[in-house]
Amino acid sequence: MTPETFIDWATLVSLVVLGLSLLISMVRIVVGPTLADRVLALDLLTVVAMGFIGAVAVRTGLWLYLDIAVALALLGFLATVALSRYILMRGEDGKSPSREKP
Repeated sequence: MTPETFIDWATLVSLVVLGLSLLISMVRIVVGPTLADRVLALDLLTVVAMGFIGAVAVRTGLWLYLDIAVALALLGFLATVALSRYILMRGEDGKSPSREKP
């Protein structure tokens, strides 16, 4: 087995596993019983998408994809912080936004 063949098979397997992970995290986003579960699933979706982009970069040899993964990481971090702040501002009852500052 040549190294190129090994890389092709390894990236193919990783893309299949990451694709299944993307589907499972999408299910958790839709079904998640609480908002916190959905935020964590969205964060997981971002991390798995970065892995997917990295595997595609290795498979194709186009390292420009890694810049896209870094931009996605920054966007995912900001989205997680914003949604966490929203959950914090909702208050204890979970129904109405709280106007108090922590």
